[in-house]
Amino acid sequence: MAERDVLKQLEETIAKRRAADPKSSYVASLNAKGLDAILKKVGEEATETVIASKSGERSAIVHETADLWFHCLVMLAHHGIALDEVLSELERREGRSGLDEKNSRT
Repeated sequence: MAERDVLKQLEETIAKRRAADPKSSYVASLNAKGLDAILKKVGEEATETVIASKSGERSAIVHETADLWFHCLVMLAHHGIALDEVLSELERREGRSGLDEKNSRT
């Protein structure tokens, strides 16, 4: 399965589970708690990803990055932002110097 397909499938699963009973779905329970709870999880997972990277343990880096990406998708869904919007932004930046792209934002 292509990378984009895996992410799209996960996006669809998150969309379905947002409306589920919070007692039966982690995504639904997180959404029921609101944006602050979602952002707290994104922050926690980002920190765990940094710690895993510092440790250099490959499997931990992969695991924590997957958790971070998952929670970022939950956050995007909360805001009604489609994965394709983020992927399009990355495609727009492809082949462009990171320094040039950053300077264009100011």
